[in-house]
Amino acid sequence: MIALLSPAKTLDFERALPPLDVSAPHFAEEARSLAKSAANLTQKRLADLMHISPRLAKLNAERFRDFADLPERPALFAFAGDVYTGFEALSLDNAGIAFAQDHVRMLSGLYGLLRPLDAIRPYRLEMGARWAPRPKRLTDWWGDRIAALLLAQLADEGSNIVLNLASQEYFAAVAGRLAGVRVIDVEFREPGPDGPRFVSFNAKRARGMMARWLCEHHVADVDAMRGFDSDGYRFDADGSDGDRWRFSRI
Repeated sequence: MIALLSPAKTLDFERALPPLDVSAPHFAEEARSLAKSAANLTQKRLADLMHISPRLAKLNAERFRDFADLPERPALFAFAGDVYTGFEALSLDNAGIAFAQDHVRMLSGLYGLLRPLDAIRPYRLEMGARWAPRPKRLTDWWGDRIAALLLAQLADEGSNIVLNLASQEYFAAVAGRLAGVRVIDVEFREPGPDGPRFVSFNAKRARGMMARWLCEHHVADVDAMRGFDSDGYRFDADGSDGDRWRFSRI
């Protein structure tokens, strides 16, 4: 199977990394083209587009302007949001990282589809952005390209199964374009006064923990993923339905 994750807005290009065999993003040229187009946006336009502060707008305007000269880092180690806090890539052994390279993918507004060791430059461009060089939405600009690459990688991997741990915003880039693929949607719930409830922060961390659990245990059979038990989560059979799986914290 291939597990899909969303990227993160928070980045880490500072911490020392172990020696890694870095790979090149499939859509590196597309990323350069998008960054070049985004460099024409004013700081105010970026602030309005991304709903960010003037300080962050200035930072990202500079990133797009200087994109070709920015440092690179493997995507799994560059993203540092809640999902990647849950994944804890720096403590995963080499065999786990190698397994992730084959079985984990990250959807990206700028890079399309990333393997964990694909080298990326610092950026911020959400998949749901109502901007693109030609169409009005980024998902329209990407069209079928991300799904086509994912389908090819699924064919190479052999399972034809996607474990969807991405947000709705990012999965929209491939939704409805994966004909013949079994997609398992995973949700996470916490105890609440009125029953299991969704808590965004915890769910994001849990998505990363599940992806790590996949890589730690080198899981080949998707049904074995029901055994995920990190941080008190358990498969909730009563709350699950077909290929919509729920995991609740006990």
